[in-house]
Amino acid sequence: MKTDVKHGLGRRKTAVAKVLLTEDKGERMINGTPLETYFPYAALQITALKALVITSQNDEYGVRVKVSGGGKNAQADAVSLGIARALVGIDEGFRKQLKAAGLLRRDSRMKERKKPGLKGARRAPQFSKR
Repeated sequence: MKTDVKHGLGRRKTAVAKVLLTEDKGERMINGTPLETYFPYAALQITALKALVITSQNDEYGVRVKVSGGGKNAQADAVSLGIARALVGIDEGFRKQLKAAGLLRRDSRMKERKKPGLKGARRAPQFSKR
């Protein structure tokens, strides 16, 4: 049984990814399915694993992720942030590379809530003079 190395938590919009880096080098599992099946598009796979590629740790660690909420793009970004945070937990030396690439910053953009008396976040009801 391979041991767990480090945990990381990533969020984007409403997506939350709990990332676990393991010593099993070939493992890339998201919600119990292989990465290639869960993220069928290459762009999403690249986004999710960007932190490992930038730090040249792609062949050093396996990745197990539990992700929920949001869409696939938000989930891929959440996985990327979780992996970056876990890597910094392993070796503080990775911080400079990851920060320069912008992978340690949480994207704070969220959907704005609906306000009372309005039809959406900002859309007012149609005005009629008569």
